[in-house]
Amino acid sequence: MVRRSSKAASSMESPASAAPNPRPAALPYYVAFSQLLGLTVVAMTGAWLGLYRGGIAWESALQFNVHPLCMIIGLIFLQGDALLVYRVFRNEARHTTKVLHGLLHVFAFIIALVGLVAVFDYHRKKGYADLYSLHSWCGIVISVLYFVQWLVGFSLFLFPGASFSLRSRYRPQHVFFGAAIFLLSVGTALLGLKEALLFKLGTKYSTFEPEGVLANVLGLLLVGFSVAVLYILTRADWRRPPHAEEQALSMDFKTLTEGDSLSPQ
Repeated sequence: MVRRSSKAASSMESPASAAPNPRPAALPYYVAFSQLLGLTVVAMTGAWLGLYRGGIAWESALQFNVHPLCMIIGLIFLQGDALLVYRVFRNEARHTTKVLHGLLHVFAFIIALVGLVAVFDYHRKKGYADLYSLHSWCGIVISVLYFVQWLVGFSLFLFPGASFSLRSRYRPQHVFFGAAIFLLSVGTALLGLKEALLFKLGTKYSTFEPEGVLANVLGLLLVGFSVAVLYILTRADWRRPPHAEEQALSMDFKTLTEGDSLSPQ
């Protein structure tokens, strides 16, 4: 029978490591600002579709409008919030935070899937071609990447069978691809927004039509939301600090991989 190394044991027994980690003073304000931007993006998307595109319905010509609203809610707002979970919930149990992170991504993917079904079904009813624009190509690639990212993340971080060493090696890639897919989602939304304006307004777009102005402001808000989320994610001092049990597991893994001997009990 083996026991943890002295470093791991001391991390478990240290009162400082077991105590809750204080939330950085500025973090709540940045998170609140990001949420204000995200909710404004969703509200302005609804206003754009309601004022200039006739609203939303499934069994009519308005079915197409389901697509932009669902993609904004799912792949941008909810995905951004899922990325922020580990910054907001700093002192909750890591497993609980993982479950919330995974659930938000599930909801985001389901809502985005409704948006994809809506646009393909609309094209089928109208006899329009599918997947010919850059926006549609990027959208399909991102949807596939998002699903694969969630599937791999669930298999490694929520499913109990994955080894600690494999999780540790993949975690940096998981974080990178999560942020990259979020950025690509925002870029694809901007492409789709511009495409929708050009299809409807044509040359009127250059005359500062009210719809074009509103949609341009919506695009700027999308960029602002993505910048706010990425700023929060990249602040090293705002990362969730490891708790006592996480430090102990990390030390055990380091001890095993570096070949240190484990003392018998």
